[in-house]
Amino acid sequence: MGHSAILGSGSPIRDVRILGTGAYVPQRIVSNDEVGAPAGVDDAWITRKTAIRERRWAELDEATSDLATAAAREAMKAAGITAEQLSVIAVATSTPDRPQPPTAAYVQQNLGASGAAAFDVNAVCSGTVFALSAVGSVILRRGGYALVIGADVYSRILNPADRKTVILFGDGAGAMVLGPTTSGPVVRHVALQTFGELSDLIQVPAGGSRQPLDQAGLDAGLQYFAMDGREVRRFVVEQLPQLVKGFLHEAGVEATDIDHFIPHQANGVMLDELFTDLGLPHATMHRTVTQYGNTGAASIPITLDAAVRADGIRPGELILMAGFGGGMAASFALVEW
Repeated sequence: MGHSAILGSGSPIRDVRILGTGAYVPQRIVSNDEVGAPAGVDDAWITRKTAIRERRWAELDEATSDLATAAAREAMKAAGITAEQLSVIAVATSTPDRPQPPTAAYVQQNLGASGAAAFDVNAVCSGTVFALSAVGSVILRRGGYALVIGADVYSRILNPADRKTVILFGDGAGAMVLGPTTSGPVVRHVALQTFGELSDLIQVPAGGSRQPLDQAGLDAGLQYFAMDGREVRRFVVEQLPQLVKGFLHEAGVEATDIDHFIPHQANGVMLDELFTDLGLPHATMHRTVTQYGNTGAASIPITLDAAVRADGIRPGELILMAGFGGGMAASFALVEW
């Protein structure tokens, strides 16, 4: 596509450390057979195309803020902090409870974190690293502790008949507690990039100020998530390797230095192809896509939490997080554990 691999927005977040992680997925397990039937595909087809075997979908009385709150409580427990100690809460989501107020305001209320500033970040599936970057700057100036939460309930906006999308997505939330301390995993570098000229590749066409959702829009299915899967895959396969190369150079590390790779869990088959192309010879790629599907902004923190709770990361090891999704956007974080 001719884009530069240099990420000019990269910057170090000095002394911001990850003090605890947490995750939450709904109880309802949705099989490939269940999700595939209305779309005219079966378990074998879905597994072959995506490596996804099941996903979790929220109950009708569960909203994004409920999932986010549950993940936040797990992360706070792991970090050993209380709600009164929080100075900022950022929720990365593209499926908010409502267009306004921010979903983070509901999370703040649920937690009783009355002293925290709360806001949402929408960079779709890249959102958690965008939020991480923003929050790192805030807590260095303001002090205290921060919650970064990725949470999405995509099951609410999927067209049951669209096999390109409905088979991919699950619901969930992941969270990290951050603080300006002197011990613990440190966020060494972040970089963010948006390719706005590709903004039509992933979208929910109606429901905003450009095209309010009316009966005609409902009849046309414009309330549903839509994706040009072929072009999205091309973006990931063609752009991510050079973007990662540029990020690692900017961060001052080599590909051989990376011990763990935690990507956005978009599609398991695509991730295998991407990982080969990235050339990270000593890295372990962590995956939750097989059991949870694509959980949007939640996928990176959910996968990080799974790795942490499995004791899969040792002190001093380097983690590369890579988000990509609607916008089109790409986001990277380098964490020394």
